[in-house]
Amino acid sequence: MGHDHSHTPHSHNDLKGKNLFISILLNVIITLAQVIGGILSGSLSLLSDALHNFSDVLSLIISYIASLLSKRKATSNKTFGYKRAEIIAAFINSSALIVVAAILIFEAIQRFINPVPIKSGIVIWMALLGILVNGFSVLLLRKGAHGNMNMRSAYLHLFTDMLASIAVLVGGLFMKYFAFFWVDPLLTVLIAFYLIYVGAALLKDATRVLMLFTPNTIEVKKIVAVLSKLELIKNIHHVHIWQLNEQEIHLEAHIDFKEDIKLSQFDKVLNEIEEIVFNEFGVNHVNIQPEFGKCDSKHVIVQD
Repeated sequence: MGHDHSHTPHSHNDLKGKNLFISILLNVIITLAQVIGGILSGSLSLLSDALHNFSDVLSLIISYIASLLSKRKATSNKTFGYKRAEIIAAFINSSALIVVAAILIFEAIQRFINPVPIKSGIVIWMALLGILVNGFSVLLLRKGAHGNMNMRSAYLHLFTDMLASIAVLVGGLFMKYFAFFWVDPLLTVLIAFYLIYVGAALLKDATRVLMLFTPNTIEVKKIVAVLSKLELIKNIHHVHIWQLNEQEIHLEAHIDFKEDIKLSQFDKVLNEIEEIVFNEFGVNHVNIQPEFGKCDSKHVIVQD
């Protein structure tokens, strides 16, 4: 038995998908421009930025598809629908960030060993184009990045691209006016380490959700302690708390009652439980198994 407190505004989801689609088109343009510019100039940092942008195109496409799938309704053989599609997209995208970073570091080391002169003028103009395009895309996705892991992964890809373009611009200026060509692979390494930093954090969050771990914001013992204070409850055990996606947190538990109560009495207790866990802990889906004198494990956490 349970109750759903969650709400999903369709207009916001539609705007989210539209903004993602625009960002995909913009990133395709900037990727092609930077690949051409990188080849013509010989700049590794510009090519690395282009590679990063290409990974963004793929990640944005994944995010866009996941956003569309998440709107599909549940069916008899997909009772949760595709609500986890966006979490899977976030997992893939964050993994891609780390892989791209590793490739960039390898290429930068090669460039440190064998430095080459670079046509800094092309680098500067391509970096400026990257800043403008990625900056606009960041603004498009900024609002949707709050409270949605999939959108946050897409937003982070674009935000790091914008920072990378700024770094490439600074490097281009140093190469143009001071002939510091070693700045190019150095910036590539710095960009790569930042990708690893943001990618690892997002990968950790997505993994926690996919592994059905209890959200960091919730303490199981605290919920049990609060609910145990209700008059008719003798014991709360076999507790599971997990996140289906970023909008839904589920609580499942067995509850021993002090008396052999009627179903109508249980409904009243259930309503109390739902209101408490929603208002105090943000849990919006509750499934309780009522028991009276049943012989089973009374531990709070039970390995199924």
